[in-house]
Amino acid sequence: MDVFIHAVVLVFGLILPLGVQNVFVFNQGLTQKKVQHALPAVITAGISDTLLIGVAVGGMSLILVQWPLLTNILYGAGSLFLLYMAWGLWKSSGSPDGIPVAMSAGRQIAFAASVSLLNPHALLDTVAVIGTSSLQYEGGDGKRTDHERVNRNKEEVPKLGTKKDSPR
Repeated sequence: MDVFIHAVVLVFGLILPLGVQNVFVFNQGLTQKKVQHALPAVITAGISDTLLIGVAVGGMSLILVQWPLLTNILYGAGSLFLLYMAWGLWKSSGSPDGIPVAMSAGRQIAFAASVSLLNPHALLDTVAVIGTSSLQYEGGDGKRTDHERVNRNKEEVPKLGTKKDSPR
């Protein structure tokens, strides 16, 4: 039960601050004529978040620690993505009355996938926060995590004021 509570608190802590993905999904819900027309954005965002969480729990942080060049490549790609998004927003011509225009299903999927999978903030949240939080739990197959294997092999330190295996 502790794992479930920890997961719920962690998810709410990460989802409540509004980010690009949240604002995009909300806007699609507001601009579409029917709620069903906003489903491509909602489903794509959900699948993307599930994929990122799976990668984070699967050990992506360990890969990034072992290959610093990959970390730098991801930072560079994230920076280029943010510059591209800023340029696109700056150049975009909104509607004359300022009301957002509804997107087609294909554009919703492409935009939701890009703001979910290429957003550096989302990558940091999943890899750094969720990935490292998952290290304290063992898998459903009974295998221990690397962190637990290291701690299990250390010699137990006796409590202060007690003697280990002292003869009486």
